[in-house]
Amino acid sequence: MPLPAPPPVGTAMLPPGTFAGQVVVVTGGGTGLGKAIAVEFARVGAAVAIASRKSEHRERGVHAVEAVGARAIGVELDVRDESAVSAMFDAVEQRLGPADVLINNAAGNFPSQAINLSANAWRSVVDIVLNGTFLCSAEFARRAIARGAPGAVLNIGATYAWTGGPGTAHSAAAKAGVTNLTQSLAVEWASRGIRVNCLAPGLFPHDDLPPVLRARRDPETDAKRIPGGRVGQPHELGWAATYLCSPYAAYLTGHTLVLDGANWLRRGLTMPEFVPIEEQFP
Repeated sequence: MPLPAPPPVGTAMLPPGTFAGQVVVVTGGGTGLGKAIAVEFARVGAAVAIASRKSEHRERGVHAVEAVGARAIGVELDVRDESAVSAMFDAVEQRLGPADVLINNAAGNFPSQAINLSANAWRSVVDIVLNGTFLCSAEFARRAIARGAPGAVLNIGATYAWTGGPGTAHSAAAKAGVTNLTQSLAVEWASRGIRVNCLAPGLFPHDDLPPVLRARRDPETDAKRIPGGRVGQPHELGWAATYLCSPYAAYLTGHTLVLDGANWLRRGLTMPEFVPIEEQFP
């Protein structure tokens, strides 16, 4: 018997108005799991800024937030560009007010054999995942500290940050940096009233997966590989994000929450047959 299904989409985990009057910035919030997170913040009262490079992604995120009755704006952002990060926060402040919560969701990833990774490909992923998380977090904190306000930062990590994995040398290394950065910043900023946590998702199928990954995903097959007996639903991830940034988690900082049906802990006396990386991703 699998783990029970969650309450349906549209159910709020936190009391109505938990984030009323607050501004939440979600980088990469126009697609996939970032959009699901943005919508759940909207359900509990937040005004949401969707920060993304692509206008069509920003439009999709704004539409999703507005569809649940919340205020939203789209702001252009390349997280790798320090000046663009500063300009994004300026735009959010002008249109919605100062940011109270930052979700570092923007990511870049593609499976590849390490020996086939170019230096540019390596830098691209590390720049978005690790450097972008740092640049956005630091700018958010500077502004919160300057106005004497508390704040919450939530980074999106990955369980393979602890284990590594074939085809993920670039992203696993970057995500490991994000996990460590979460811990360092939590200690530095706790005395300033700023909490920093990390959320590591398991398998949450959605329509915005890259084609090469979508072709390898089948919810029924994946469910059989997960101890919990099912894949995750995107709104479950959104609930976890809202909790970690909420007043109900006011004493929680420096923590990485894994939401994956116990999948990353799976071990057995008889492991599946090993498939070399060159066969998985020719």
